[in-house]
Amino acid sequence: MPRWDDAPLVGRAEELGRLLAHVERAAAGRSSAVLLAGDAGVGKTRLLDELTARATGRGVRVLTGHCVDLGDVGLPYLPFVDLLRPVATDPELAPHARQNPVLTALLAGRPGDVAPVRPPGEGQELGRPLPSRAAPQPVDDGRLQLFESVAALLCELASTAPLLVVLEDLHWADRSSRDLLRYLLARLVDDPVTVVASYRADDLHRRHPLRPLLAELVRLPGVERLDVQPLPPAAVRELVRGLAGGTGGVPESTVEDVVARAEGNAFYAEELVAAGLQGEALPWALADVLLARVEQRSSAAQQVLRVAAVAGRRVRHEWLAALGEWAPAELEQALAEVVHHHLLVVSDDGRYRFRHALLREAVLADLLPGEAVRLHAAIAGYLAAHPGAGTAAERAHHARGSNDLPGAFSASLEAAVEACRVGAPAEQLQHLEAALSLWSAVPDAAARAGRDQAALLFETATVARTVGELHRAVALQRAALEQLGPDGDPVLRARLHYTLAQAMVRVETFESGYRESSAAMALVPADPPSEVRTWAAATHARMSYDVGRSEEAEAAAAEALAAADALGLDAAWADIAVTQLRATPGTLSAESRARLDEALARARRSGDVDVELRVLYNLAYLALESGRLEEALEWTGQGTGRSRDLGVEWSYYAAELRHLQVTALYMLGDWDRSLAEADVLSRVPEMSAHIRADGLLVLVGRGDPSAQTRIEWARGLIPRLDAHVLLGLVTAGSEIDLAVWQGDTRAAVDLALAASRRLQEKWPDDHLGVLRLVGTALAAVGDAVATARREGDAGAAEQWVAAGDELVAHAHEAVESYRCNYGETSGVEAAAWLARVEAEASRLRGRAEPALWRAAVDAFGFGHVYEQARSRRRLAEALLATGDRVGAAEEARLAHEVAVRLGARPLREAVEALVRRGRLDVDLPGVRVAAPEAVLTPREQAVLALLAQGRTNRQIGAELYISEKTASVHVSNILAKLGVGGRTEAVAVAGQRGLLV
Repeated sequence: MPRWDDAPLVGRAEELGRLLAHVERAAAGRSSAVLLAGDAGVGKTRLLDELTARATGRGVRVLTGHCVDLGDVGLPYLPFVDLLRPVATDPELAPHARQNPVLTALLAGRPGDVAPVRPPGEGQELGRPLPSRAAPQPVDDGRLQLFESVAALLCELASTAPLLVVLEDLHWADRSSRDLLRYLLARLVDDPVTVVASYRADDLHRRHPLRPLLAELVRLPGVERLDVQPLPPAAVRELVRGLAGGTGGVPESTVEDVVARAEGNAFYAEELVAAGLQGEALPWALADVLLARVEQRSSAAQQVLRVAAVAGRRVRHEWLAALGEWAPAELEQALAEVVHHHLLVVSDDGRYRFRHALLREAVLADLLPGEAVRLHAAIAGYLAAHPGAGTAAERAHHARGSNDLPGAFSASLEAAVEACRVGAPAEQLQHLEAALSLWSAVPDAAARAGRDQAALLFETATVARTVGELHRAVALQRAALEQLGPDGDPVLRARLHYTLAQAMVRVETFESGYRESSAAMALVPADPPSEVRTWAAATHARMSYDVGRSEEAEAAAAEALAAADALGLDAAWADIAVTQLRATPGTLSAESRARLDEALARARRSGDVDVELRVLYNLAYLALESGRLEEALEWTGQGTGRSRDLGVEWSYYAAELRHLQVTALYMLGDWDRSLAEADVLSRVPEMSAHIRADGLLVLVGRGDPSAQTRIEWARGLIPRLDAHVLLGLVTAGSEIDLAVWQGDTRAAVDLALAASRRLQEKWPDDHLGVLRLVGTALAAVGDAVATARREGDAGAAEQWVAAGDELVAHAHEAVESYRCNYGETSGVEAAAWLARVEAEASRLRGRAEPALWRAAVDAFGFGHVYEQARSRRRLAEALLATGDRVGAAEEARLAHEVAVRLGARPLREAVEALVRRGRLDVDLPGVRVAAPEAVLTPREQAVLALLAQGRTNRQIGAELYISEKTASVHVSNILAKLGVGGRTEAVAVAGQRGLLV
């Protein structure tokens, strides 16, 4: 009988059109994605088959991967292994990506020698900034290099032809595949790639792991959800008649019967038609329809289907040959039968798979319990005897299904090792927890595992930390301590206590971390030095600093450094030294700098790249804080170059080094390089969204229209990355700046207040970033106050002064809070912004304070070229207001030079307006300062001055002793000469041109 996928597509013109629009978008060089939702059997696969055929006809390369329902088996990256098979078999498709060793295992389709995931080191958590001191870093579980390698491979494929990536049955995807998909949809922005992922909407129960991912993905730009609804009755009729047309057709009564029962489900309709063509009465339940089709086959064919159903949706020929009691000829005949009747189909890789997952589910449900156990046992035995035939995860699954718990235990441990090797820590954790759940049911568990239960609990906790499940890690470590008891191995107990401390400060309190590190110190002696005691002391130093026990912290740090030196633990020494130096902020002394230099040398000698990058980051950060921008660039250059050479640009400190590099380049006025660096990691939002947002500083400063688009992009990420405070800070600062240049004072104030409150909430002890937010917003408030006073609107002036005072109060609170916690240790940039705030505050009172603005100019003289120029513009205004026209002209000239060199159009135009308005003697290209008498008559100048004070025609006439009509004529002449349409616009334009005397 004809299959539906052999017949023309019916009833899906709208859905196909929307999918093809995304393919056209890829052909135009832009990435997009579609999440295709629909109930089982509604026709998602048929729709995707039509899409791939149409896309192929348009010259689009298509890669298709299938997720498979294997119960509790964690087969990492299975759909991506599937879709990358063409790359694995054709060396010419992506020659550069194939040379990447990180992809070796993935392209091979099974674990290989590359191990991109390694367990966290003893002190890894110590090297990470705490949430109260820096932006919480995304989970760096070692997979980013693998994920980026896959993205690079897809981009290489798309460089020669647009690419369509199809992922089917996403509801069965393993966690690693879900994480990779999340990464790719965020990563692929301006590449000719379309991703279409289908899933069963009716399978997503409330706690299904796919649900939160879908909610996250639909918020990404370019991602659309498309619901495939049941076919309308007319389309079902067309489908039924088309399917039965090749066999002479069916009675109209049968057509209507199928339409009524199928309820728009295409697969159900097809199976009903198949049953009707056999002359049988049509059953109501879909399972009955499917089983009726199975029962029509020979006993050998039915047995093939049963074995295939237990083995999985896709099964190899050799499995069937080994597991069934049939001769080769009998197997060939049975396979030909089930394939001919469209129960199984042959995949491109030669494996057999069920025509539809619903068919496999029906066969599985019909198995007797004993039969299922027997088949699981046979498959597990075959896999044990032929290790290359499958994975340890599959063996564990079938051993469980056959009630072979010892076999399942051993296979789960092997599966955990394989998951680690292929770069799938989530599945590694899944298999380790499966082994733990079987421990009590396996008499010789310790012998099989090669360690006791406490050690396995500790190992599982370590992997839980790797994937960011800190609460789970804490629970497992506590269980391990309980298992050991007070008389257990003191060394292992100490390790559990100090690693528990490192995790607990992130999920509980500093005090709880301090208690755990104290317990670790009590379990192992300081003499003789040992690695465990060294890390216990290093952890205790960090915890003691956090709870304010400085003397205890210094003693523990000194002990850890001495022990690390004695034991030759160079990486540990370097890490501990950095932790000690950064525990209390302040300027870098000569002694501290020497220690950091030694830390860098030791880190490089040890070969520990994570520690080396951490040291480089801190060297760059401290140089930047001290205003030594060129030195900061030297360190960031070393760090980003080193990370690029090693292929770890996506690690936390490598990304943060680039953030510092973008910032330093921006401050120094090298805006082109700053913007280029900001976009290098633009497609790794979790790791570097704030870095791409850093580019807003240049875009807003230049008045680039694309700034608004990038702000919207960043704003779209903030709800998903709420903990990423730096992203919100950079975005808010740029939005405020944009609002200031656009003259939207209310928006600038609201944005500054909201961002300041959030920063104070997230970083209560150090939120000096408020100074920049406030200093920027106050510029607009000062302008609004001046305008209101000029127009005689006392109410508006009072309102804006109150808003400015509130902003200033936030700035002062941030300074006082910092000083209470850290004393006078803020960096030069914070001091410069505080000077700006004080200068802007004077404008609220209508005072021209050149001294305050001179202080701001000098404070930004450490190298912040742009902000110094902006301060010079305000200094020029203040000097002009106090009658120092020569000084004002010089400051305006210097500010204008910087604005022109940077391409900072808004600042350039503001300076030029000041020069015109003040009629300053500055020779600026294209700027002509006209004397008022050259434009307006003396009487018009007098009328204009009164217009600027908000006077009506009658009031102007009374004051100048002319009639109201004559005053009206003068106003009309002024509007015509200035080329404006209203009185308010006339005053504004006259002010810009320096015509107001």
